[in-house]
Amino acid sequence: MELLLWLAVPGLPNAFTMLGSAMLLSGFAALVIAGLLGLVKIIVRAMLDYFSAKQRAQRRLWFVQARQDQVKRLFYFKTQQIKYFSELNRKRLLKLNNRKHIRSLSKAIDKDLLSIKPKLPETTYQQLQRDNVRFRKQQDIESLLKLQQKISTIV
Repeated sequence: MELLLWLAVPGLPNAFTMLGSAMLLSGFAALVIAGLLGLVKIIVRAMLDYFSAKQRAQRRLWFVQARQDQVKRLFYFKTQQIKYFSELNRKRLLKLNNRKHIRSLSKAIDKDLLSIKPKLPETTYQQLQRDNVRFRKQQDIESLLKLQQKISTIV
């Protein structure tokens, strides 16, 4: 530009300045357009790849595998839940059964005591009866069995 000013051509420096600005602007525009076209090309390629038969099959396989894993986990936790509730129910039934047997054993001891009451001193009879009640309240089946054996040896 200084060279052209030195040559003293009055409109030439402004024309070259405008031409340079236009070239710079067109170069920048070409760069932006190339970038946008590249971006569109990448997006179209990604969409075509995403909707391709291979990718759909792969996603379907992943879905089926995830579903199988979910079903396996659900099966495991359901079996754990069933085991837990079955064990609780078993323990509850065992406790009820033990109570029932303790009551029947205690009634049998009462009958045995009543049958040998005339043969026993009153204090011994009352002590045996108190032991029976105490062991029944404590749910102590072993002591009730020992008490029954003790009563049968007395007879």
